[in-house]
Amino acid sequence: MQAQSFAPYESLAEALIPHAADSGDGSHDLAHIHRVFRNAMRIHEQEGGNGTVLAASVLLHDCVAVEKNSPLRAQASRLAAEKASGILDGLGWQRQDIDAAAHAITTHSFSANIEPQTLEAKILQDADRLDAIGMIGAARCFYIAGRMGSALYDPADPLAKERPLDDRAFAIDHFETKLFKLADGFRTETGRQMAEARHERLKQVLDLFLDEI
Repeated sequence: MQAQSFAPYESLAEALIPHAADSGDGSHDLAHIHRVFRNAMRIHEQEGGNGTVLAASVLLHDCVAVEKNSPLRAQASRLAAEKASGILDGLGWQRQDIDAAAHAITTHSFSANIEPQTLEAKILQDADRLDAIGMIGAARCFYIAGRMGSALYDPADPLAKERPLDDRAFAIDHFETKLFKLADGFRTETGRQMAEARHERLKQVLDLFLDEI
């Protein structure tokens, strides 16, 4: 992924891309960061906000990697914000802009469960969650399930009608435990509109999956 892909923030991307992805996790790689960037720029175009702070927040929002099954998962965004603050300080950023980027990074995570207070934070959260629904969201769900060693589904009870949902054991349980809930939590009007279409695609994926088993 080249810095030119992050226009009009190419120079910022050139400085931050080396720090952007902290693992070999294909669901949180530079391609994910670029998709989130594109989502964020679409929302920013309609909603406003500080584009430079937003771009930096996107580029560094996953700069610390914590596996989904780690007990530290809920701390991942805080750790990323702390690392991002140091990186931006090293680039000579003003403290208020560093703090703004750190807040956006801290609050973007579903696991952190912290309310975003600024427009940039709301946009980053929306942009990141858009990548968790739709076709890409479904693909990432199955990819992560493979990394975690989960089965695709429970053949005896795929829809968990007679058992508790368990998305660590079965990939499609994650649709109900998390993915289907995301569309109701978008912070910007533009993000909500984008989420509606992707939420419908996500439902179609599960319906087609169930039809084949």
